[in-house]
Amino acid sequence: MTDGPDAARIRAVRIRAVVVDDAVLLREGLARVLDEAGIDVVGQFGDPASFLAALPTLTPDVVVMDVRMPPTFTDEGVRAAVEARRIAPRTGILLLSQYVEAAYAEDVLAAGSAGIGYLLKDRVTRLDEIDDAVRRVASGGTVLDPEVVTQLMSRRRDPLAALTPREREVLGLMAEGRTNAAIARALVIGTGAVEKHVTSIFGKLALEDTGEDHRRVLAVLAYLG
Repeated sequence: MTDGPDAARIRAVRIRAVVVDDAVLLREGLARVLDEAGIDVVGQFGDPASFLAALPTLTPDVVVMDVRMPPTFTDEGVRAAVEARRIAPRTGILLLSQYVEAAYAEDVLAAGSAGIGYLLKDRVTRLDEIDDAVRRVASGGTVLDPEVVTQLMSRRRDPLAALTPREREVLGLMAEGRTNAAIARALVIGTGAVEKHVTSIFGKLALEDTGEDHRRVLAVLAYLG
């Protein structure tokens, strides 16, 4: 998902991360993977309550958190993510889930338009993917698993009625956190063509020109409902 000078800039920044997962082996394994990627893990927690209590003193750039945790193993991670954004609005949140749970993804997206991610756990087995996702979320980006995007798209499509099929493809790849160059490679078209599609998407969604990064986030949110 990374490419070009933006990717190099994101990787050059030293990131402070916290890992929250009730499964000790998964938590320690993820912390080890992040450490190997050059990301400083400043805290590990097995439950949302202890994490939220320590959050103000840790000042992490990003929190990597399981969706299902004690005591009910339903949506504790999502609720903790929403509360974490209230306590520390600039902290990025990357949620990990064993299965696609579109309703939970919508809940966490509603907690803020930037610095949000939702990935399936099998993605974290690849060092490059988890490294890229953590750094993008920490820097204020939005990273969504392609399967999550597909489910969210099927739930709510009406705002996108004016988009062409190609523009929907471009917007779907934007929702996965890809840059224009990466979108061009995925669709086997020129970067200039992608830029024209992106500009058209912004226009059809009536997004004002307040900075392209900001408009990309708003476009993705419109895409997701």
